[in-house]
Amino acid sequence: MISLDLPDEAATAALAARIAAVAAPGDVIALRGDLGAGKTSFARAFIRARGGDGPVPSPTFTLAQRYELATGPVWHFDFYRLKRPEEAWELGIEEAFAEGISLIEWPERAAAALPADRLEITLLPGPTQDGRRAEISGGPRWAARLAALAADGDAL
Repeated sequence: MISLDLPDEAATAALAARIAAVAAPGDVIALRGDLGAGKTSFARAFIRARGGDGPVPSPTFTLAQRYELATGPVWHFDFYRLKRPEEAWELGIEEAFAEGISLIEWPERAAAALPADRLEITLLPGPTQDGRRAEISGGPRWAARLAALAADGDAL
């Protein structure tokens, strides 16, 4: 696991951009954290880093938003309002997992629907009011990419 201090929202955006640079179709990125932890800010920065230049609203009420980007589709899911884990299938996650990159807020609400080989990013309160702590771990699909990012002192 990699643990990082993110002193402000700009640092969270920089982390999102670094991960966006190495993400590939079929990747699933689970974003964990309490309300206000920075999950949507991370997703917004990730989508912008992949070439999204339009609005990136939180999908809290729509539950899913698809972004057609030059680098391929990015799906942004927010499972906060799911009542049953099975509802995730109704949102098109199979298609998202097969063809694009999936960013999933509140993944614990549909854990059984998620692939085991995914990137997990947990955003926790940091030492300052604006700061966060990121705990990052990944399955085999992410091992080499995380090692490369961790080896690059400027990357993480």
